[in-house]
Amino acid sequence: MAGAQPGVVVFDIGHVLVDWDLRLIYRDAIADPARRDWFVQNIVTTAWHFEHDAGKPFAQMVAERSAQYPEHADLIRMYADRWLDSVPGPIPGTSALVEALAARGVPLYAITNFGDEAFELFRPTFPVLNHFRDIVVSGVEKLVKPHAAIFDLAAARFGHAPGDMLFIDDNAANIATARALGWHTHHFVGGADALEADLRARGLLG
Repeated sequence: MAGAQPGVVVFDIGHVLVDWDLRLIYRDAIADPARRDWFVQNIVTTAWHFEHDAGKPFAQMVAERSAQYPEHADLIRMYADRWLDSVPGPIPGTSALVEALAARGVPLYAITNFGDEAFELFRPTFPVLNHFRDIVVSGVEKLVKPHAAIFDLAAARFGHAPGDMLFIDDNAANIATARALGWHTHHFVGGADALEADLRARGLLG
């Protein structure tokens, strides 16, 4: 179990630092919102996208899905071609917290379920990540949250013991794994205000 208060902060990225929504890829191509919802619930789904987070290349994913649903091949191809459209912008308030922590000299890191090709597209668009000393990306490592292996890799890479780090994530399963491994945790469900209050209570912000 985590002991004394942490001095290091480790962020998740999606739904903590930036919003993410597959439907946005198709906001122009599928005008009807109900049809768009159906498409991302049945064809280009979050579960299918997770294969990219786990390391499968865009080209392989698109080819396999298009063979499975040839009538939707043009739309499936947009998943890779227009992937950045699925990231509309930052979660309100969290980038300011990263800036404030960095200004205080708090070591910052990230562990993210993110495909390697998608992350290469995204990374230059979000300069707040320049404050992070290292980012463990699932698609690069072929390891994904909530499995313990990615947390063990991160702890070794970051050079800090789990009990010295606060892990912030919106996913309850990821939080449960981190907590079981001895990390301090913040389940990001109350937005930036709740996170700021927690950071202040832990002495990470003044």
